[in-house]
Amino acid sequence: MASQDHQAWLLEQGNIKVLSREHRHGHGRTAHNMSSSSLRKKSNPRLLSKIQPGVVRSILTNFQEVFLGTKLSVLFPAVLLAIIAQLYHFGRPWVFALSLLGLTPLAERVSFLTEQIAYFTGPTVGGLLNATCGNATELIIAIFALSQNKVALVKYSLLGSILSNLLLVLGSSLFCGGIANLRLEQKYDRRQADVNSMLLLLGLLCHMLPLLFRYAAGSTALAAVPTLNLSRASSIVMLIAYIGYIVFQLFTHRQLFEAEEDPEGDDVSSEETAVIGLWSGIAWLVGMTVVIALLSGYVVGTIEAASESWGISVSFISIILLPIVGNAAEHAGAIIFAFKNKLDITLGVALGSATQISMFVVPFCVIMAWIMGMKMDLNFNLLETGSLAVAIIVTAFSLQDGTSHYMKGLVMLLCYIVIGSCFWVTNIPLNQGNVVNLGLQSSTGAVLQA
Repeated sequence: MASQDHQAWLLEQGNIKVLSREHRHGHGRTAHNMSSSSLRKKSNPRLLSKIQPGVVRSILTNFQEVFLGTKLSVLFPAVLLAIIAQLYHFGRPWVFALSLLGLTPLAERVSFLTEQIAYFTGPTVGGLLNATCGNATELIIAIFALSQNKVALVKYSLLGSILSNLLLVLGSSLFCGGIANLRLEQKYDRRQADVNSMLLLLGLLCHMLPLLFRYAAGSTALAAVPTLNLSRASSIVMLIAYIGYIVFQLFTHRQLFEAEEDPEGDDVSSEETAVIGLWSGIAWLVGMTVVIALLSGYVVGTIEAASESWGISVSFISIILLPIVGNAAEHAGAIIFAFKNKLDITLGVALGSATQISMFVVPFCVIMAWIMGMKMDLNFNLLETGSLAVAIIVTAFSLQDGTSHYMKGLVMLLCYIVIGSCFWVTNIPLNQGNVVNLGLQSSTGAVLQA
């Protein structure tokens, strides 16, 4: 214990803690960790070699690793520009665009910091932290939208994240990987895909039942209260299923979700290093979360102004643009590993993220809205739920045989293009998106008239 404390102290002074291959195997790197690492770059130790060890060197080392240790560092100025644009009342579409760009490197850095903290806390705590912060951007945007009573925006953004991961990320990965490896047989462990597919189908059932219940009742007003109660009960069931998934992933069947490392060391070196100390990592993680929350507030507050200025529907921006730009780093990492014929990592990123949003973020938002006294249900309306069903079914069928080729990816990409085109021509105002609120208002009005 004293040795570990000493190593942590040395790390805070600017030195590096080295993890052996055995330690790294026990650490159990997940697909999300491996994917994010593909966008990182090693810092140059010579830049700070002339500075004496101490507080100044520790701060500069952390700054170098956090802000310059990623290939997306060129996007960090967008964070500052977004804040300036908001403070000096620039055009609201500019605030929206700059905030969206600024969220891209911040999301990647959150993944980096959770991995750094996991080196000190152990694989179990690190896995729980990664499971919680894996889609922090989507969760924070959803909470800010709920605080402004934009329930439809929450539904659109979360639906878009699921569709993006299943059809765009996975589809482009399978397509690019198939083209790059035409003469190689592409295989993956279908057991992980089966688990995620079952959870996604369970989530789809919880979305379809409120929708079917609404049509079976024949009246939106009569079905509003039962639909809301059914959605809240289903959300609790989904959260229980997600807890079971976490236990399955981190404890009982951990080996299914650990990313296999290349023995030749082309992606991961023989020695893995933690470049930030425990408390520094926690401090940076809190700071990054605060900045993400700030930019998320800007995005939620300016999305309608951007929609009017650009002539694009809010549904298209929320379902298509927001997930693509916000998770660009994670998506790029998945495609890079598909090029290298490492589909287990690609599937872990795309399916894992979609499962987390569907089984954790969506029901969590329903429960949060319940606590906040707001009425959010799992009825995403017919068009949105139909698109979700097609995405999950196409993905489940594509992954059932454990092999891949570029044609599977092409079909998934074309499905995403068709769905995106549908929302491009659809222009539904946000205040008409929450059927439950409208139904409750109609029901209340009918009672008062009676």
